[in-house]
Amino acid sequence: MLQNKNGKLQALTRWSMIAAWTVVAVLLLAAISVRLDLQAQYILGGGIVVLMVVLRRFGYVTRFRVFFLIMSAFLLLRYLWWRSFYTLGYNGLPDFIFMMLLYAAEVYGVTIALLSFFVNVQPLNRESVPLDYDPQRLPHVDVLIPTYNEPTDLLEVTLRAALDMRYPTSHLKVYLLDDGGTLQKRTQASPEKAAEAQQRHIDLQALAARHGGHYLTREKNLHAKAGNVNEGLQHCHGDLVLILDADHVPTVDFLEKTVGFFQQDPKLYLVQTPHFFINPDPVEKNLNMFGRMPQENEMFYAVIQRGLDFWDGAYFCGSAAVLRRSHLDEVGGIGGVSITEDAETAMKLHACGYRSAYLNEPLISGLQPETFASFIVQRLRWAQGMVQLFLLKNVFATKGLSIAQKLCYFSNTFYWFFSYARVMLLVAPMAYLVFRLRFYNANIAEFFAYGLPAMLGAILTSDYLFGRYRWTLISELYEMLQALFSLQAILMVIRNPRAPSFHVTPKGEHMEEDTISHLAGPFYVIYLMVVATLGVGIWRAFHANGHLDVILSAIGWNLLNLIILNACIGVLYERRQRRSTPRVPTDMTAEVMTSDGEPLSCRVVDISSGGAQLQFHILQAHQIVKELDRLHVFNRALNHQSIVPIAVRNIFPAPDPSYVIAGVQFTDRSVAGLSETVALSSGDSQRWTEYREHRNQPRGIIKSIWLIIALGSVHAGGQYVLFFKGLGMYLKRRLVTPLLSSHFFASLPYKVKRIYESLIS
Repeated sequence: MLQNKNGKLQALTRWSMIAAWTVVAVLLLAAISVRLDLQAQYILGGGIVVLMVVLRRFGYVTRFRVFFLIMSAFLLLRYLWWRSFYTLGYNGLPDFIFMMLLYAAEVYGVTIALLSFFVNVQPLNRESVPLDYDPQRLPHVDVLIPTYNEPTDLLEVTLRAALDMRYPTSHLKVYLLDDGGTLQKRTQASPEKAAEAQQRHIDLQALAARHGGHYLTREKNLHAKAGNVNEGLQHCHGDLVLILDADHVPTVDFLEKTVGFFQQDPKLYLVQTPHFFINPDPVEKNLNMFGRMPQENEMFYAVIQRGLDFWDGAYFCGSAAVLRRSHLDEVGGIGGVSITEDAETAMKLHACGYRSAYLNEPLISGLQPETFASFIVQRLRWAQGMVQLFLLKNVFATKGLSIAQKLCYFSNTFYWFFSYARVMLLVAPMAYLVFRLRFYNANIAEFFAYGLPAMLGAILTSDYLFGRYRWTLISELYEMLQALFSLQAILMVIRNPRAPSFHVTPKGEHMEEDTISHLAGPFYVIYLMVVATLGVGIWRAFHANGHLDVILSAIGWNLLNLIILNACIGVLYERRQRRSTPRVPTDMTAEVMTSDGEPLSCRVVDISSGGAQLQFHILQAHQIVKELDRLHVFNRALNHQSIVPIAVRNIFPAPDPSYVIAGVQFTDRSVAGLSETVALSSGDSQRWTEYREHRNQPRGIIKSIWLIIALGSVHAGGQYVLFFKGLGMYLKRRLVTPLLSSHFFASLPYKVKRIYESLIS
């Protein structure tokens, strides 16, 4: 009854919001086209920006949230009206073609911004629903862990954690779905690869049996992950299905916090939770920002999914989600038309009239790609899959979806054309400075009257909506890193929407030394082009007979692109990665017993399923030399004292000279021992919530821009040193060394040779 009341109240609020936005849209359409002289437009645009700043500065923006979004939308729409009817014109074929290409990119940007305002107008905050343990109402849950080529030790941790979730064992089964040991893989033409698949088949069978899970494989690798999951569904018959990626380790309370939703709402098909990662992506790692700034996915999982949830549009993200089996069977299981099977499945289920829910609590800990190449593999799959949905599943023609849901899905899919807009914004100032292509029939004063307020309003709004989870220019950095590759991939999908194939994202990678990514080449070319264009622009500024203001604006635009590219160059200098199991910061009071039974107090400062770092006072350093035997620490996930056998692997000074750090390994790899250490390191959802809150802190617009400048300067600078050092070694090997051994050098006077040798040494 309470659920029905809440549902009706939410629906009423939603429809009220739609009605309000419809009225606002009509008023805006009438107001944006009012023609004003330039001075009046300056007052209007500037006044709105000042009002937005005042609302933020004095804390009124939360109370007037919709009004704030309406003002920003008005500035964007007024700019687009002016851009469409007063700046487009024919100045020759090359100019006109480029003008329309850039105009399309701007229309895309305004559309995405307006959709973002709509989606995030009132993000929903759900709390977990208590689980009813009545056997008559308690659903049976099947946990499916699809795997392809992930390491066995990584799978073991996920399997063990899934089996240890707090849920009656009579109602819980865990399945390991092995797509790396299929009959097709075990009988392939290559004897080495066939033997590898056969060994994997044997190892994972033994792993599942050892821990009490169920091993499943199939004959052929059809339809990638979607096919693997659908095959697994044929062998299990629970009421609910929890899908976990191979590296997504659930907390002990995952089912306690999600299954209750299904007990209260029979129309619910999905409860999705955030994908929470405990290792850095290439940007965080290579710019040394891991743990110091919000992760890239946080904007989606902390804000956008909650916004989608308000419109009943939160969708399935492939893992860390519980689905109702009967509803899933109704649409034929996991969708396989696109390579983003999760979003496709969600769209079909929403179209059937079923509801979804998003619980914004981190209940899994996963791994994200750490090398730039793996990062690109993952993002290209997402981009191609969402563009496939955009082309093959016309959301506006899909029956069963509400208008709000259609706009939500359109926003989700249309966003992935950002690579086109990003490339156009990169090329535009260069095209003007070098080829003098005109893409605006307006002067700089007119642009400042219409364009600048729209830009400032969009920046203020973005920082308000996402500032805690995505700092200014960070989105531009991530998009720039992907754009050069994803644009080509998207064009391939447009040519043949059914062409893309599913590529598994590599996880748990190792890098023995620092190196430049093999994908860095295009960025060096673009970087040199931008620098050269700046030179051309400066020359033109000093020799301009007119349009100096436009030239200076193009130079400023180019400088902004250069700032972002500089940070990209820093990211492309890959830092070494030797540890396969990341450790996460923690702060737990503990006690260690030495081999002779002597207790030592310490603190656990970071931990993983395989080991930990223990901090001792410097006065205890001589005692650590003794063999440490057992770690005694309170296990918050299991609510008891854990006694973990350990072995010291290294000892080193702590950042605080009053302390010393001992790196220890957990030595008990039995089922019971692994169960204890996995719960200790990964089973506590409260730790992930605290860690997530610590990372997600607002920075402000100016500080964020300065951060990008500083990071690019510092980290790209190291790459420049490496590049010129390598260039010097190459020149020495190819030019200097042959010269030293030549007859010409031998014929030079002795003093000349000595001077030359001292210069090149």
